[in-house]
Amino acid sequence: MLNSFLHKLKLAFGDPEIRFRILFLVGALALFRLLASIPIPGVDKGALASFFASNQFFGLLNIFSGGGLAQLSIVMLGVGPFITASIIMQLGTIIFPQVKQAYFEEGEAGRAKFIGWSRLITIPIAILQGIGFLFLLESQGVIAHLGSVALVANIALVAAGSLLLMWLGELVTEFGIGNGISLIILAGILASLPASISQAIFAASAADIPAYFSFTVLALLMIYAVVVVSDAERSIPIAYARAMRGAAMSQGAATYLPIRLLQAGVIPIIFALSLMLLPQMALSMLASFKIAFASSAALWYTAFLSNPWQYGTTYFVLVVLFTYFYTAVTFEPHRVAENLQKTGAFVPGVRPGRETEEYIGKVVNRITLPGACFLGLLAVSPSIIQGVTGVTTIVLGGTALLIAVQVALDLAHKIDAQVSLREY
Repeated sequence: MLNSFLHKLKLAFGDPEIRFRILFLVGALALFRLLASIPIPGVDKGALASFFASNQFFGLLNIFSGGGLAQLSIVMLGVGPFITASIIMQLGTIIFPQVKQAYFEEGEAGRAKFIGWSRLITIPIAILQGIGFLFLLESQGVIAHLGSVALVANIALVAAGSLLLMWLGELVTEFGIGNGISLIILAGILASLPASISQAIFAASAADIPAYFSFTVLALLMIYAVVVVSDAERSIPIAYARAMRGAAMSQGAATYLPIRLLQAGVIPIIFALSLMLLPQMALSMLASFKIAFASSAALWYTAFLSNPWQYGTTYFVLVVLFTYFYTAVTFEPHRVAENLQKTGAFVPGVRPGRETEEYIGKVVNRITLPGACFLGLLAVSPSIIQGVTGVTTIVLGGTALLIAVQVALDLAHKIDAQVSLREY
């Protein structure tokens, strides 16, 4: 196995095009990490560190910002606004027939139009998120009070940083290898590992060694579970009817329809985070305008998110609900049954049309439940560990593990595909 890996690696760097794509990816990620180390003006580093230490919710948001939020860098919003815009556009396929037609029926031209709309929506989302974060951090004493000019400058700075990362991610997708947006998030996760490990080691005592060993074993088991579940699927057998082609009778072929256990990926986690973030940002903005109830409500909501049990329970329920919701949005049994019927395919023992649609819908609903529960448990695993043990120096991020493993597997498959293509 090692020889095969070394052989693939030699072929990858021996081919000029693959070597260019890999080096382009490395250079783009290095530029991203450089941008993530440049803070916005007026940051109190001590208050920032204590704020993130006491609020695990914003630690999760830091994952999706690629690590820029923890430094309050010029790219502190990360690729979050673009991801939110993409989610809004996908929801728009349900509400607006024109969006649905562009996404599903117009091919590559429709996909390009869909991405263009997502880019335009990213701009106001980045501005609104920048305003909300700056007001929130100012109310927590993390940044100094900003005047009108400084506030506008910082909002423009962080919004432009988010748009720059969106553009950089698209360049990686086009000229590098893998999905650029996902790889930026992965780079942020990996960049935070050395600091987290060193902090945990220096804070450890002899009594903590068994707990640290148990957490390490648990992390390895979670990585294994993520790998298995990411590739898990339920196969529905599909058969094709015999057809006359000229004077010959063609035999019906047999295949299967794969339905993934994690059909929605990590999107439900992003949905849940966005929904939980919205009240805090809105209340912080209202509190900045000296509205009476907003200040007390913002303090209550911050305390609610700081409680690992309350926050974890709410987070788990939202992830499960959004898993079902997003699966229903992206996977349409009616469209699948219609396409099968058009191509002369059918599920053995099930009538084409309405019955096939109902059968596929039942299978999807049954398989979504274990996938949704697994996703929810991964999302709240840090809260469970901290609530049971009281240890806060170790944060076993199930969400970060899920993203890192899925993105790493996807990158490895794409590199392997490029190498295999050159071999043949």
